[in-house]
Amino acid sequence: MTVTETSPHVSENPFPTGRLFIGGQWRDATGAGLMAVEAPATGEKLTDVARATIADVDAAATAARAAFDSGVWSGLPGRERARILLEVGRLMRERSEELGRIESQDAGKPIAMATAVDVNGAAETFEYYGMLAQQLDGSVRQTPGRVLATVQREPLGVVAAITPFNFPLILSTSKVAPALAAGNSVVLKPADDTPLSSLKMAEILQEAGVPDGVFNVVTGVGSALGDHLVGHPEVDKVAFTGSTEVGARVAGQAGKNLRPVVSELGGNSANILFADADLDRAIDTVIQSFVFNAGQFCMAGSRLYVERPVYEEVLARLPQAVSSIPWGDITRPESVFGPLISQKQFDRVSALVSDTVAAGARLLVGGDPDPERPGYFYPATVLVDVREDHPAVAREVFGPVLTVQPFDTEEEVIAVANGTAYGLAGGVQTGDAVKGQRVASRLKAGIIWINGWGLMDPAVPFGGVKASGWGRENGPEGLNEYLQTKSIVLNLEG
Repeated sequence: MTVTETSPHVSENPFPTGRLFIGGQWRDATGAGLMAVEAPATGEKLTDVARATIADVDAAATAARAAFDSGVWSGLPGRERARILLEVGRLMRERSEELGRIESQDAGKPIAMATAVDVNGAAETFEYYGMLAQQLDGSVRQTPGRVLATVQREPLGVVAAITPFNFPLILSTSKVAPALAAGNSVVLKPADDTPLSSLKMAEILQEAGVPDGVFNVVTGVGSALGDHLVGHPEVDKVAFTGSTEVGARVAGQAGKNLRPVVSELGGNSANILFADADLDRAIDTVIQSFVFNAGQFCMAGSRLYVERPVYEEVLARLPQAVSSIPWGDITRPESVFGPLISQKQFDRVSALVSDTVAAGARLLVGGDPDPERPGYFYPATVLVDVREDHPAVAREVFGPVLTVQPFDTEEEVIAVANGTAYGLAGGVQTGDAVKGQRVASRLKAGIIWINGWGLMDPAVPFGGVKASGWGRENGPEGLNEYLQTKSIVLNLEG
């Protein structure tokens, strides 16, 4: 999907249109500017949304600060916040068909996936943090003298959340839900490619009872808005998901105000397939690991390492397994993946594959998109005879592309799996549980799956090491990112 300038007229359609959500009110952008949102499956326009200005970001941050300082949300008991967050989850489930359709059209996801994975996952996340909001207890610490020391956990203030195009609803929710559970106010800047589910979420949060100003959404184009929001003096914490390059800039901007950042950045994850694995199950897992969401998944298993005794058999089986994947038509329930998000992303993936082949790699399957097909569809592609310095191995692909290499020893494969600047995820496919645990413990990544891939749950934290970011989302760890600790010490000496 691309973003283009358009006239102020907004036609009636089933998608959220034309306004920002600031201070509990739907309002036009300051300059009344709009931008068109297009569907990646067809290239056709879905709707128009507001093109925010710096002044709109200022208004959103000011509204969030006023709401926080008033205590209308931050001062509520945790169980009251919990009641509202649980209602958000209920409303998301009630409107799952509508939300799924919006996410499917906006992000180019198969409708079944958008509903079952994205909408259901978002509802579960609000429910999970609604339950945790009731457990924000402090503690009493023993001291040697006549001193009563209490430790409290408090919200930070205003959170700036900046989210990417690949999982608009889930990756917004993974920031918004714990931030709200902790008692913070939020300004959300969704990706300019995929803003629609964030606007619908604003409607749902308001209906559930989140007070005015506690949650705000600004839509717009370009890094200027994000940079201004990240560096805004009213912002106390930044939550960002995106590329490593942009993440470094976000950290720099936030650092000027000494504001903490939680970030999930790029990935280039290794999937290790041992000869003792159940090959039928392992190959299914391999397919899932690199075509899920058309490979637009920071934790995609795009680098496959196969133990040499089964290497040739795996190569012999992959073409049929890949060719049998139902894909393309996002309205079909059986479709596994749809298009890439935009022409820019399509061109990037195409170039990485072409450059890797030019460097000596061989196409095992795929790599031949239909130039006559509308939308940004790229077929599942497998590259072999690759080296670690080949473009599709060394860089994050963010498309349905898999590279395959053989290995001989456990030590060797751990070294090459860790031999990347990234450290977001990893996988081990083996029939030996002890080996799986041993290898997983030595992989340098935030989450490792054994005999599976992409198994996510709101209770299980994820995040990166090295160039893949820092901090964690999901789980109690995700809630802790939005809390600060205060100690109060009372002298009991008369």
